[in-house]
Amino acid sequence: MAQSGIPIIDINSADDATIGKQLVDAAEEHGFIYIRNLGQDISAEHIDEAFALVCAGLQSRPSSFPKLTICQSKKLFGAPLEEKVACAIQTNNRGWGGLHSETLDPRTQKVGDFKDHQMGQTVTQMPPIIAAHCIMLTASRVFNIGLFKDGKPQQPLPPTIIPDQARLEAFRDVCTTMCTKLLLLIGNGLGVGDFFARAHEVKPGDECDTVLRLLRYPPPTSTAHSASDMRAGAHSDYGSLTLLFRLRGQAGLEVQSRDGRAWAPVPVNPPGTEHDPSPPILVNIGDLLSYWTGGLLRSTVHRVVFGGEAVQGESAAEPRYSMAFFSSPSPSTQLGIVPSERVKNFVPRGRSTNPYAERKVMRADEHLRMRLAETYGDLYKEEAKA
Repeated sequence: MAQSGIPIIDINSADDATIGKQLVDAAEEHGFIYIRNLGQDISAEHIDEAFALVCAGLQSRPSSFPKLTICQSKKLFGAPLEEKVACAIQTNNRGWGGLHSETLDPRTQKVGDFKDHQMGQTVTQMPPIIAAHCIMLTASRVFNIGLFKDGKPQQPLPPTIIPDQARLEAFRDVCTTMCTKLLLLIGNGLGVGDFFARAHEVKPGDECDTVLRLLRYPPPTSTAHSASDMRAGAHSDYGSLTLLFRLRGQAGLEVQSRDGRAWAPVPVNPPGTEHDPSPPILVNIGDLLSYWTGGLLRSTVHRVVFGGEAVQGESAAEPRYSMAFFSSPSPSTQLGIVPSERVKNFVPRGRSTNPYAERKVMRADEHLRMRLAETYGDLYKEEAKA
């Protein structure tokens, strides 16, 4: 299997012009970038505390999980079903999502059948869409957290994590600051200054589509699956930038080659970062930055597999935990091509493997709505009927 070749960049190691060019070069060639994390932007403590909220207290904690004492009684993914139902994901992309509730690759992915008898008589008394959500939530694997305003979440939170919502807000805040810094650097690298950063400012009265997603993938032995099934189907990301945080030793992420013919594993700790305070933050370009730059910046297709070719020192045998911060601009943002000489002179190399790269959408919220409707089809069909 090919190696991903994703570059490692220390964004605090040189002047902004130099770093901006490095980021743009990496985004054009790979669409993914390792940001070396030595603690200047997001500390290891911030990351460890956020991970503690995800999986502390669970019986199946990964062996690579930091030995923390905080939040040991928290069981976010083991929360009671009634908590999950009260916070089930809605068309605003907030809340709990269950096993098989998403279809990230709607062209090829098959969604498993859900048996009502798993929930007994309670489920049979519910409307079909709610019953399906309840069954999926028993094996929940994602929780999306939106914007906080004046220290308060703008969505229902499960009682399990309400005592720690300040920690969640703090982690969202440092992720937002990191994305703003990256957007400024990329803007400088393209000669458009703060264009991207300004587009992501939350204006009064605006919704904010940026979400922090906490993820748990059950261990392969706990879920029936075929050789062709994926933990997360092949997809590109919907927004502008994604920050991905992973635990050491956990395998599964793969990126697609430019020609679409091969997949390469993405190590959590690439060579040279093994002794850093925490693994590099993996940044990937989303569809919107690709739109804005006429395809210059690659929104690379990626997936999470059950097995695949393991990286030395990594395993897919345990439950897999990760956190993803999906940065999106103001919903009304227009997606016209930015006035950059580098973008203007860009000549595409063949047809993009991203099926969304050539779609013509005018606003950020139109694209997000299109992608979410494909991912959560039944949920959106029910809303349309209402």
